[in-house]
Amino acid sequence: QVQLVESGGGSVQAGGSLRLSCAASGLSGSNYCMGWFRQAPGKEREGVAFISTPRSILNYHASVKGRFIVSRDNDKNTLYLEMNNLKPEDTGMYYCSASRKTSCTFRPADVDYWGQGTQVIVSS
Repeated sequence: QVQLVESGGGSVQAGGSLRLSCAASGLSGSNYCMGWFRQAPGKEREGVAFISTPRSILNYHASVKGRFIVSRDNDKNTLYLEMNNLKPEDTGMYYCSASRKTSCTFRPADVDYWGQGTQVIVSS
């Protein structure tokens, strides 16, 4: 059984930083994509950042390029999202995701497993 457990959300002022973590268990096989989605109130869930396995190809939403960094610690089975220079528009629930696909996409419909989410609030 696959489990994804996020942590690290919180409230920060604009310009601040947060680091999200996602502890993964039960994932097997060598080809999959892990990443982060977010959903603001009243908006659709959108893909933010992804890293593929085993080639570690990175993909970012245009709005977070240069500010967010996605990484993975294989020994700890943990996915991270380093968020810098946060903006109020980054506010939302952030979800860890895993997909059994060799290439990462930004489509929620392609996700096989979801975490429960962690809240990020950025105030101006």
